Amino acid sequence: MSQILEVKGLEASYGPTKVLHGLDFSLDQGGVTTILGANGAGKTTTLRAISGMVTRSGKISLAGTELSSLSTADITRRGIAHVPEGRGTFVRMSTEDNLRLGAYSRNDKAAIAEDMERVYTYFPILKQRRGQQAGTLSGGEAQMLAVGRALMLRPRLLLLDEPSFGLAPLIVQELFAILKRINDEEGVSMLLVEQNAALALELADHAYLLETGNIVISGTSESILENETVRRSYLGY
Repeated sequence: MSQILEVKGLEASYGPTKVLHGLDFSLDQGGVTTILGANGAGKTTTLRAISGMVTRSGKISLAGTELSSLSTADITRRGIAHVPEGRGTFVRMSTEDNLRLGAYSRNDKAAIAEDMERVYTYFPILKQRRGQQAGTLSGGEAQMLAVGRALMLRPRLLLLDEPSFGLAPLIVQELFAILKRINDEEGVSMLLVEQNAALALELADHAYLLETGNIVISGTSESILENETVRRSYLGY
């Protein structure tokens, strides 16, 4: 299987504080990979580094195209959509205007309209809320809006940072079922950071365990689930 994302020697820092220490990993085309780890391990920083949002070095390539020297806007135009922790919706704008912002780099109006309806197919509640200010949405609706806005880019790779954070269990199950459907039906590759390790491993086909900015375990989701250290530390059994 071909690789959509390849990362080699990735280092990242905030000022003088180095957070990532030479990560090497890859993501298969059409696959779902999760990065596991405790708070402070560098998971969010990894996604930010791929998106060009932090000081970084090393090689990052998308389907063979080098991204390391590109700005965040140019990386987005290449087809990487980032759903940040905290959702990042524009609270004073309507739900539909938030979705339109996801297509800001596109000028194919007819296709944008089609994609809007496609997003509403995945998230029918957003169609009901299309004229409502995003700041008045529930937490689950806001997270769905954040994912829907990312889909409006028509991404090749979706970066998801803690999509279950702060959501009720039933909403989380619904959201992850939709993510699986998007992956299955559209082949969108996904790199997922998620505290709920069991849920992440259920969705993903490959996983990396990050500790203090270093990858310490990697493998298929099945092999990670069988790893005693992972089970004890992250799955609670």
